[in-house]
Amino acid sequence: MNIVVTDWKTVSKGDLDESLLTELGNVTFYPLTAPKDIVSRIADAEVLLCNKTPITAEVMAAAPRLKYIGLFATGYNNIDINAAAKRGITVCNAGGYSTHAVAQHTFALLLALSSRVVEYHTMVQKGDWISSDVFSPFGHDMLELHGKTIGLVGYGSIGQAVAAIALALGMKVLCHTRTPKTAAGVRFVSFEELLSQSDVVSVHCPLTAQTEKLFNAEAFRRCKQGALFINTARGPIVDESALCEALVSGKLGGAAVDVLETEPMAADCPLRLAPRCIITPHVAWAPLETRTRLLRLVRENLQAYTEGHPQNVITAP
Repeated sequence: MNIVVTDWKTVSKGDLDESLLTELGNVTFYPLTAPKDIVSRIADAEVLLCNKTPITAEVMAAAPRLKYIGLFATGYNNIDINAAAKRGITVCNAGGYSTHAVAQHTFALLLALSSRVVEYHTMVQKGDWISSDVFSPFGHDMLELHGKTIGLVGYGSIGQAVAAIALALGMKVLCHTRTPKTAAGVRFVSFEELLSQSDVVSVHCPLTAQTEKLFNAEAFRRCKQGALFINTARGPIVDESALCEALVSGKLGGAAVDVLETEPMAADCPLRLAPRCIITPHVAWAPLETRTRLLRLVRENLQAYTEGHPQNVITAP
């Protein structure tokens, strides 16, 4: 097979085993691919593997041999799924590989917010503890999570893992999901009830036409006064200007996000200097163990396709 990888740098920093792919065919690895170069680079490809490279109907039309697109990601909004279906191109994603890492990062962000880790570390680095007249200079208000309510928007594998951690910490768990479910210790509620009752709101739903800008000014207005907001899902689910305003006004007590509307971050991103806002650069999925699992799953998907029983296939809506 003639295999082209268009954005290998987004998956590996030289620490993944490329032979897992080269064993399956003739592979060309490109670190990154600008939109203007996509057509020329995949013109003869039978298999395309990518993470965030936009693959439009026009791109597919220029690659007549292309039969398979494998994603180094769970999300697939960069692929025109309808166009792929019309051309008989199989598209497979890598669902579930990052569940534990993203759940871990969700709580890393929440704990940093609730225990004021960044503020206290900065205070110590400045020498304020050295000059303190008390042994515990607790100048930044902290929050004990035990007994508090966390509201999860979305209850896929990551949402379920976050719920398990929350329950282990003694939190109450609410959840809003489009698919009715039952789970021990979790109460499923409307979006409005979740917002009004949650001390922490955490986003774990996919980006769709229905969820884009789901968290807008009205949603934040409905939140509990002083609530914390976490987003490790997709940036466009949130109206960043509305989130910034909710932080500036004090409606929200803090926010922590791993994803933004524009990535890499735009220079004029309204959250960049927002008060009590922690931002990490879309790295929740990035531990080596997690990326190794991702590569193996992408290989397994491609191998299953070549053997005639494709798995993790994305179908047109």
